[in-house]
Order: sequence, then C-alpha cells, then structure tokens
Amino acid sequence: MPNILVVEDSPTMRQLISFAMRRVPNSRVIESTDGVDALKKLSNEKIDIILADINMPVMDGLKLVSLIRNNDAFKEIPIIIITTEGAEEDRKRALALGADDYLPKPIQTQQLVKMVKDYLGIKA
Repeated sequence: MPNILVVEDSPTMRQLISFAMRRVPNSRVIESTDGVDALKKLSNEKIDIILADINMPVMDGLKLVSLIRNNDAFKEIPIIIITTEGAEEDRKRALALGADDYLPKPIQTQQLVKMVKDYLGIKA
C-alpha cells in the first residue's frame, strides 16, 4: 500500500492533489504544509513518493529535495516537484538537486495520477 506525501502550503492546492491521489489504487495520502513538516513525516512514516511544491514558507521544495537526496534513508524516494508554470530556472534547479520529475501548475490531475502510478510501478 503506497504512502504518498503531499507537501503543499496552499490548502486548496493540497486538497486538489490529495483528492487526485485517491485515484491511485490502495494508496494513502499524507499531507504536509512545508518542508520541515515533511521531514518530520518522513521520519515517522514509510513514504513511497513525494509530491512537493517549490514555493513554501519555512522550508521550500528545493531545500527539501536537497535534504532528502543527501539522506541515505530517503534518497531513493521519487520526488515530483509541482510549481507555477514558466519557472524554467526552478525546474532546472529542482532536477539538478535530484527531483525525479516536474509538473507545472495548473496541474492536469490525470497527468499527475499517471506519473505517480508510473513511479510506483502500478499498471493502469
């Protein structure tokens, strides 16, 4: 049963992503409001994939990616960055820091669900 960690400071966006993740069979969504909170959840739960926003207070998504990739316990977890469109620099930095994928907002939920299923190895 895959655990999906959704890291997003906007309640509306977090709800939208979490709702979309219900289409991933047998998955459990764990919500987090910023990078610091996400790291706490990572320490307490087995997480199978992380969907993270870049622009967040306290700790942004880029810092989060960098900390996860430098931690042996978590570095294999796939990370999909979700952020506002057109931020080419952010995209490049996120991928350079070790994010696996990138999805611009406004997100296409179908595309996100497919991406998550692919990373989790779930067939259609």
